[in-house]
Amino acid sequence: MAAVPGGLFAVYKPAGVAWGRVREAVETRLLRELNAAPGRAPRQHVRFLPAPAGSDGGETGLVAARVPVLADHPLVRGPRFRRLKIGAGHRLDVKASGVFVLGVGHGNKLLTDLYNCHLTKVYTVGGLFGKATDDFSDTGKLVEKTTFDHITREKLERILAVIQGTNHKALLMHSNIDMKTQEAYELAVKGLIRPMGKSPPIITAIRCLQLTLPEFQLEIHCLHETQQYLRKIVHEIGLELKSSAVCTQVRRIRDGVFTLDDALLRTQWNLQSIQNAIWDCQLKVKTELEKTLGHQDKSRLHEMDAAMAHAADS
Repeated sequence: MAAVPGGLFAVYKPAGVAWGRVREAVETRLLRELNAAPGRAPRQHVRFLPAPAGSDGGETGLVAARVPVLADHPLVRGPRFRRLKIGAGHRLDVKASGVFVLGVGHGNKLLTDLYNCHLTKVYTVGGLFGKATDDFSDTGKLVEKTTFDHITREKLERILAVIQGTNHKALLMHSNIDMKTQEAYELAVKGLIRPMGKSPPIITAIRCLQLTLPEFQLEIHCLHETQQYLRKIVHEIGLELKSSAVCTQVRRIRDGVFTLDDALLRTQWNLQSIQNAIWDCQLKVKTELEKTLGHQDKSRLHEMDAAMAHAADS
């Protein structure tokens, strides 16, 4: 009998599809496969049935027989699984694509724990100089056209350095840590200096991957962002360079411990692949929780140890 998986896994959300539709597609596929798998044999109970008539035509008696319980018949019982509780991690809007983390079973609790870790997410963001739109994307309503021939990589990288410097100050401010203390030093060594509560969007690193005018591509590491915030950053970079720019692509390549290599493609949204993905990611999820939240609450870590031991035995 197929077992309901439990844990965290990542899928690749394509652009143009709402994150809710992705979650529904995964749930539908899992339910179909779980219900198609062989179930346990129907229960048996004893019933007294008429005995076959003898050759002399005498009276028939009753004999005890074991027969299946009709309530266990698939046509009576219906599907064994009707709904799975699948939770969504950090959302991606319709225009964005990339790593999208889902949790099933006890993985829903782990999603909350990872959220409380405030881990960095990484995006590749495409841009196009020379025009501006009402929503900062290349599909929005055109509001302005500008020249861009004066833009160089040196000028672009100078603006990116200013953005990173400004955000670094914000990171330290919202981390609420005295940078002169031993605690700050130890957190810096472990790479744990980050806001552990609500804060405005913060860019921890930004660099230019490619510039071939009018197109360019950035890599952005950030916290507490939205994809629309990243599009606005592209717009503001255009303004700082005495031009304009629209965002052509927002693609998440890392969400905390999950990378593109962990993300299942649409053809892999099946029970076996998801079970394998959960198992492959369990150790690094547990390690991250131990590093960031281990000193606060070890109960969830014990749950993960039990789940990993159960999976190893099955």
